[in-house]
Amino acid sequence: MGSRRAAASPTASAPARKPAIMPLPDPAARRSVHHRVIDMQTYAREDGLYDVEARLVDRKPFPFQLMSSDDPLPAGEALHDLWIRLTVDDAYVIRDIVAASDATPWPLCKEATDTLRVLVGERIARGWTAMVKDRLRGAASCTHLMEMLVPMATTALQGIRGLQRDTPLLMGEERAREKIDSCFAYGRDREVVKMLWPRHAAGRPDGDGPPEGTRTTA
Repeated sequence: MGSRRAAASPTASAPARKPAIMPLPDPAARRSVHHRVIDMQTYAREDGLYDVEARLVDRKPFPFQLMSSDDPLPAGEALHDLWIRLTVDDAYVIRDIVAASDATPWPLCKEATDTLRVLVGERIARGWTAMVKDRLRGAASCTHLMEMLVPMATTALQGIRGLQRDTPLLMGEERAREKIDSCFAYGRDREVVKMLWPRHAAGRPDGDGPPEGTRTTA
């Protein structure tokens, strides 16, 4: 599993942030009590498949007493350090999945990594979140590994579709059904839907959808 550390470490120094256009308001007086970092990346493999890797690290800025140990966990040491690698194909079917738990509150937690293999053969598509929770909820798996799998799906979609950015996309009925009302920007009463699928836009009674096969590079 040494190769999994090819993923960027979430504890590495990050590039200096550019000034935010709309920054958050100044916070009230406060102190840090917990730090969770999640890093996810998608890789295009030479064999035509894709790897989606995720790492979750939890730390506390003060010594923390674990029930599994007589000695407190030192400040800044990982309470959780979890890894997952999904291997998927062009159809978003999971070809392989491996996980590792380098730091856990209980030694027994490390045995949960193999429980993710029930997802091999499943497809990242609508209903992914419900399917993952159904297969891995409760004592069936590790809660944190299960939670990581939810955003890994969108990380896969963003990565794979990003390689196809210069390819005209079929924006017909299937795509419309997938995207409309799937998030704020794709609400049927908003400008994106009015531009891409005008016949589906709210208040437009002139048909069921755009002509099948309409293409766009947007």
